[in-house]
Amino acid sequence: MRSRTNNTVSVRAVHAHAATLIETHLKIRDHGHKCRAVVLISILLFAAARMRSIFDACGRLRDAPSDQAVRDALIAMLPEMNTLERQINAGLSAELPRWLTKRPQRLAVDLTLIPYHGQPFLDSNEIYRSQPKSGTTHFHAYASCYVVEHGQRFTLAMRWVAKHESLKETLQQLLKQVRSLGVNIRFLLLDREFYSVNVIRYLQASRTPFLMPVAHRGRKPADPTRTKGTRRFLFWKKGGYTKHTLQNKEGCRASVRICVCCRNYAGRRKRHGRQRLVYAFWGFQPGSPAWVREEYRKRFGIETSYRQMNQCRIRTCTRNPVLRLLFVGIALLLRNVWVWFHLNVLADRHANGRLLLRLELLRLTTLTLMLQHAAEHLLGCREDPKAETPDWTPLTIEQRCTI
Repeated sequence: MRSRTNNTVSVRAVHAHAATLIETHLKIRDHGHKCRAVVLISILLFAAARMRSIFDACGRLRDAPSDQAVRDALIAMLPEMNTLERQINAGLSAELPRWLTKRPQRLAVDLTLIPYHGQPFLDSNEIYRSQPKSGTTHFHAYASCYVVEHGQRFTLAMRWVAKHESLKETLQQLLKQVRSLGVNIRFLLLDREFYSVNVIRYLQASRTPFLMPVAHRGRKPADPTRTKGTRRFLFWKKGGYTKHTLQNKEGCRASVRICVCCRNYAGRRKRHGRQRLVYAFWGFQPGSPAWVREEYRKRFGIETSYRQMNQCRIRTCTRNPVLRLLFVGIALLLRNVWVWFHLNVLADRHANGRLLLRLELLRLTTLTLMLQHAAEHLLGCREDPKAETPDWTPLTIEQRCTI
């Protein structure tokens, strides 16, 4: 037996909920008689819903102020980077369910890189360098921590990553924010870029269990039976466990347990033969290599959260990293709003307390469309027929001769 909820969400409820969250935690306030807080928030939500810029939003909304006035208002009220980051984290943690703190949770941590084609605003440390992507090696980088739990996939914390900041520092600050919320960590699911001595030593010193893929560095061995690095695990015939000690350039060492999961390609990726997946873990006892593989697969939910973030992120070409952080923070807040509605409004609750999610009732694109309609109802919609539809009126002979 299950008790059915109303399973309806109105446009006004979605817009009011998102606007209240942004106004409360991001401190959006009035800036003159034209740029009132309700107008600024509606423009921001409209631009986020359409994945467009502030310029496009002000051009589409009839009663909106100019795009330059909106940008001036936002820049005037924005705090420094660290303060804005704390405000965004306060908004992300404002509506977390209480039962997240009742038992240890699996968390995923990763970096998302937004390509940037331009010069730094004030300092070269604003631009993160990484492997080429979208025609550039320069990015604005953001790290986030995500709950790997069905129906509770909230983003707990986020952080802007500077060029000089190491992954250890980024991870340390994120986990500090998560622990301040009272969330206990069952184990962390990390990407292979976190496979380093400094990160592993920090996690072991803080008693934080983790699971991550092993990064295979160096040349491929000519004789796999004589190699001593992690590439020797790629030649195992059967799955199993072992120990491995890695060392960095400074001579520091860290020891981890290794899990090798072997399976047949069976035509996957148009390949045949044996596939070896090598993982490093510490702080818990896994059931089997297949269990390790399936647990780590759940980490890819954080990649989905980044895709959803980009579906409601305001586009911009500004060099100001604080304004860019604001747009990323709004996107993450809107994604948490979407999770909150599914968990608290649209889910069916069984008699035993279990929740049945109904994701088909409210897609993320539907939520952004609701925000767009609410902004159009408040500020009016202006469509320029000259720019939208071509003029198909036939030309006279005199007009043709003048062309």
